[in-house]
Amino acid sequence: MDRTLNAERGEIVLDGRARLTKVVSEVREDLAFRPRMPRRDPRRRIRNLRRTVPFIAALLTSVLILDVVVLAELTGREPDKAAFRQQTQPVRDPGGFVAASGPAVAPTPAVAPLKKPIRAQLLVVADHPLPPEDVAEVRDQKGVTGTEVVDAAEVRMDGKRVQTMGVEPSTFRPYAPKSTAESDALWANIAAGDMAVSFDLGQDGGLKLGSTVDGGGRQLRVGAYATVGMGSISAVVSRQTARSLGIPTGNALVVSAPKADSRALRAKLLKILPKGSQVATINPVVVERRGRTAWPETAFMSTNQIQVALQAAEGKLGRPYVWGAEGPDSFDCSGLVQWAFGQAGVRMPRVADQQWATGPRIPLSQARPGDLIFWRNDPTNPGYISHVAIYWGPGKMLVAPHTGDVVKFSPIYTKNLAGVVRVSPAVAKGVR
Repeated sequence: MDRTLNAERGEIVLDGRARLTKVVSEVREDLAFRPRMPRRDPRRRIRNLRRTVPFIAALLTSVLILDVVVLAELTGREPDKAAFRQQTQPVRDPGGFVAASGPAVAPTPAVAPLKKPIRAQLLVVADHPLPPEDVAEVRDQKGVTGTEVVDAAEVRMDGKRVQTMGVEPSTFRPYAPKSTAESDALWANIAAGDMAVSFDLGQDGGLKLGSTVDGGGRQLRVGAYATVGMGSISAVVSRQTARSLGIPTGNALVVSAPKADSRALRAKLLKILPKGSQVATINPVVVERRGRTAWPETAFMSTNQIQVALQAAEGKLGRPYVWGAEGPDSFDCSGLVQWAFGQAGVRMPRVADQQWATGPRIPLSQARPGDLIFWRNDPTNPGYISHVAIYWGPGKMLVAPHTGDVVKFSPIYTKNLAGVVRVSPAVAKGVR
């Protein structure tokens, strides 16, 4: 392919049919920091060393979603249904949820039935438990209609760094989408000590349904596939299980404020909360501009930056796909994008759903080399951005496809296509 890129001068005018927010609204704030482990008695630290896990709160904006699994395609391919059937004999509840053969231990107490669904807009995360008085002050803010205290950290599971959330099944389930919230089997499994993992982590990360994995020295059974569409969160456990994993207690807070401007409320919460706390927008309420929106050409990557990023990505052809890998020897789809663009000095967020927010949407017919192509391939949540590739030219892309494959050039497919994004370094830098 001819990689000589002729950047147009002046302004780029997007398709008038596109719905675009202001640049600042496109910037979704991710919680990407690594809280330190609280100091403990040295003797206790030695006893618990094998159980201790590093913490992070790498929680982004986007959509707070736990959804039920269906056997459909991921990253444009059909899952291995025969292999799936061999993993366990799954059972389905009326909501369509696929679980292992039931929880290993009956949950005590039983999970409360679902009452009214709740939609979340903001997520607070800190590296220590949030003081009760600060949580109360958040609840008192104008427009806040509900809050839920949760736990969040990174746990090593079978050698993989898995962003994990600890929840109270009875009170957290209303914050999940309707189909998941209604699944008694899913929440019963979590309450019994099982772990629900994302379909992506299960299929491409190798955490098989019904299998047992090592989570920081504790054995955890994968009792469900349930995608978490909150940044890079890939696993959900009960708060009791979270404590046994060493996850901080109550260091995160889900906030529902469906009629408040999320950006303004976020600014207020940052003033209320302890220093070091971060607030991410999820399902943000924003004021959008409709119609034709002009972006200056200088808002995007320079010709030299695009060439460097493309050359960097091309240099990784043949490297294996590994779930969660960020390079330089193996990659997942968004890890490849982050690494390649990083070589050009462009700070990209980590996961595909975050990368979707790094610039304006461009019609596929107007795509040029260096633009990013996105798909909604996750069968557990059709609305979630789950896959990304680098546009290389007409009908051609460079991609890290899925487990068992390698970084390669592939034809562009349009099934489940979400759209194309032209990366703005300034916007991408803000999606932290």
